[in-house]
Order: sequence, then structure tokens, then C-alpha cells
Amino acid sequence: MWQGLTSRSTASSTDPGDPGGLGVTYGIPFATVWDIVLALADGGLRGWSLTSRDEVAGVVEARVRGRVLPLPATVVIVVSLDENAQTLVEISAESLRGGGDLGVNARRIHRFRIALERALAADAPRALNGGPGTSGGP
Repeated sequence: MWQGLTSRSTASSTDPGDPGGLGVTYGIPFATVWDIVLALADGGLRGWSLTSRDEVAGVVEARVRGRVLPLPATVVIVVSLDENAQTLVEISAESLRGGGDLGVNARRIHRFRIALERALAADAPRALNGGPGTSGGP
């Protein structure tokens, strides 16, 4: 609880043993995942707006407004290939105001991940490490 009151940022993890791990590897081509990430970050999710994108580096940055509380944040989504040439998505969020985020950034990341999973649903099997509906392994 204390961390939620004092922390301003949250980041994803691809470690399947990390219960808060929010990074995911997909067996889907980079371009497909990239296009969906852009669509979600550019207004596909309520309160999200795209601020920058760099396809070469695989980085998308968005500004997110609070749904209930005015706790705006910057979210950075990195889409890359892992050592097995699978598409890896890692997400971090940092509040733009001082003080703790009350766990809002972790929930934002979780909502983004769920929306991404739903958008990729037609391309199953997809999540290779801990995505919803998976056992956490290949």
C-alpha cells in the first residue's frame, strides 16, 4: 500500500514468475503488433493520446488522462524482437504530477495489455509468456 502512495511510475516485466509482470512476448509479426499498439495509444483507449512514435526504435509514447482522478501520465511502449525473433511488448508509465500514483499506472498498463490481447485475439496462439489465458510457457 505504501508503494502505491509514494511511487510515481510502474514498468512491465517479462519474468513469468513476477505476478505483476506486464511485459509479453507474442508469436505474431512485429508489424501486426506495432499497428495495434499505435491504434490503441492513439485514442483506441479512452483518455489515451499519441505523443510520439519511432518505428525504427520500436517506441510509442502516449499521454494518458485520469478517468476519475486527474492523474495524468506518460506511457512508453517498446515493441521489439526477443532473442527468438518473437515480438516483445514492454510498457512503462510515469505520473506527470508529484506524489504517489495510487496504483493507477499499474492499472493503466494492465488495461492496455488486455486491450492488446483482445485486438490480437484473431491471431491465436499469441502470448508466449504469461498472457491472459496462457500457462506462462511456450
